[in-house]
Amino acid sequence: LVDFLTDNDIDVQKVFAPEHGFRGTADAGEKVKDGVDTKTGLPIISLYGNNKKPTKQQLEGIDVMVFDIQDVGARFYTYISTLHYVMEACAENNIPLVVLDRPNPNGHYIDGPILEPEHRSFVGMHPVPVVHGMTIGEYAQMINGEKWLENGIQCAVSVIKMEGYSHSTRYSLPINPSPNLPNDTAINLYPSLCFFEGTFVSAGRGTDKQFQIFGAPSLPATFYEYQFTPEANEGAAFPKFKGERCNGKDLSNYPRLDNINLEWLIEAYVANGKKNNFFNDFFTKLAGTEKLQEQIEQGFTFREIRKTWLKDLETYNKMRKAYVLYDL
Repeated sequence: LVDFLTDNDIDVQKVFAPEHGFRGTADAGEKVKDGVDTKTGLPIISLYGNNKKPTKQQLEGIDVMVFDIQDVGARFYTYISTLHYVMEACAENNIPLVVLDRPNPNGHYIDGPILEPEHRSFVGMHPVPVVHGMTIGEYAQMINGEKWLENGIQCAVSVIKMEGYSHSTRYSLPINPSPNLPNDTAINLYPSLCFFEGTFVSAGRGTDKQFQIFGAPSLPATFYEYQFTPEANEGAAFPKFKGERCNGKDLSNYPRLDNINLEWLIEAYVANGKKNNFFNDFFTKLAGTEKLQEQIEQGFTFREIRKTWLKDLETYNKMRKAYVLYDL
């Protein structure tokens, strides 16, 4: 977008970069630094690290902000958290925001536990399920409409709608949204396999099958016959179990999901002997609730766990319908 605008003599003042950086090459969780875009010479201001919200000083001289980022429809994918802070900053400084809408590759379903307010973090800011079923433009309208911004302020948002899109549209992303989501399969499996980031198990970072495989050295090779060895690569400078052989499962040919699948997570927990070191503190942030870990530790099946989500999902879906811009 920036290249297009500058080529067409639009006076672009600066670029605000989310997690993974302006051109999407930084590791997950890697601090994105301020800098200069080598292609356009524009200043880049990081919105990932200590500065997650544009400051009044950083917004000086800006007449309109344009938000054009490819989301993947999962609550813990931080681009919607960046959207929140950009909307809040624009509202506080009376700057209109234009959201260029993009397809949600996981927009064909909603699923997962609803985030509880006490577990709010940058990987989950709003009371929505793990898979929220909204485009980025619809999500902006929901942030405004539900008054989730500080003190209930609202941002002057204009959503530029897509033509010919519905939530059932299958869309293959032409550019990777981040280094560790390299293809359609990884994007589709991400809402299910990202839970492994809150455990000691690897979700494939440091391989060429990120979020399409999982494993760990201590998982039993008698059950997990697939093996892989993570090494440093683009998007994973320090992957879990770097240089160690992991036993796990390859899901790169698994059929497209239309719901979250926790069977692999539960299976790995049981196979590891239900040990206390399986989960880490990040798991509750990803889940948005302490209940999910408790349910797994108490021996709930995935079907039993999912039943506990249904009432909240029904309530959420009623709220969501007020903001959808495309056929469901």
